[in-house]
Amino acid sequence: MNAQAQHPVVLDIDGSVGDLPNRLVLPLADWQEAIRFGCSLATMRRFRALLDAQLPAQYGTVFTGSGDFHHLSWPLIARLQPVAPIQVVVLDNHPDNMRFPFGVHCGSWVRRVTALPFVEHVHVLGITSHDIGAGHAWENYLAPLLRGRLSYWSMGVDTGWSRRLGIARAFRGFDTPDALVDAFVEQQRMQRRPTYLTIDKDAFAPEVAHTNWDQGRLQLAHALALVGSLRSGLAGSDINGEVSHYRYKAWWKRKLSAMDEQPEIDPAQLAGWQAQQHALNLKLLEAIAERG
Repeated sequence: MNAQAQHPVVLDIDGSVGDLPNRLVLPLADWQEAIRFGCSLATMRRFRALLDAQLPAQYGTVFTGSGDFHHLSWPLIARLQPVAPIQVVVLDNHPDNMRFPFGVHCGSWVRRVTALPFVEHVHVLGITSHDIGAGHAWENYLAPLLRGRLSYWSMGVDTGWSRRLGIARAFRGFDTPDALVDAFVEQQRMQRRPTYLTIDKDAFAPEVAHTNWDQGRLQLAHALALVGSLRSGLAGSDINGEVSHYRYKAWWKRKLSAMDEQPEIDPAQLAGWQAQQHALNLKLLEAIAERG
């Protein structure tokens, strides 16, 4: 699929994505309560069926709104029918490989993707969250790390516990974003597989894009270098991390989202943050177009 030649798609669930050129908008606001933050596997199967029915045969980058919807990358990747194995590259401040017993949510979907037979490897780049530190080690799904299907690329997080479990090769730790990006670009020189790219903008520093999650340290130049390193082309791409807020009706979603301590959105600054987000979306789309 020539991703950059096709129209970007907006899964308009939370009304947060700006006016993109030549976009195709799927109005899906009725799904917000059902799938935001997390959902059962049965609900995800129904949403996947909807995507299969409504998405055209070919399309460009998919925008899913808030990072609360990052688990929608799973059905977007799963519906691909590649002729060869692919790698998945995730820009994210979090591993998104955390235990979740109620189906799938925005912090657990990576394990599902590593289980897809055509996905050779998943790289999660830009992690500064202590989700991968010793205090949260037990929350990480270990199987994809043990099987060599998943790598964490992090900055400033002590992951010494991984050596004790024999999975240190799955952890790449760096002091700076420059060092992380340089190492990944060098690794990609030997990569011959096409890539599915998914970007959660909480991987960026707040001055690049404000999100409603704790944020990392990447600058735009780092993202452009990472995208530019994907020389074997893109099998697909999606972007999330828009600024939006929602009051859940389900008590368990209110409870779990509160436990994640998402920062409050300042209403007085919301318009400016969304304008910042929109400008970044356009720059990312341009960079992705060159890799399609």
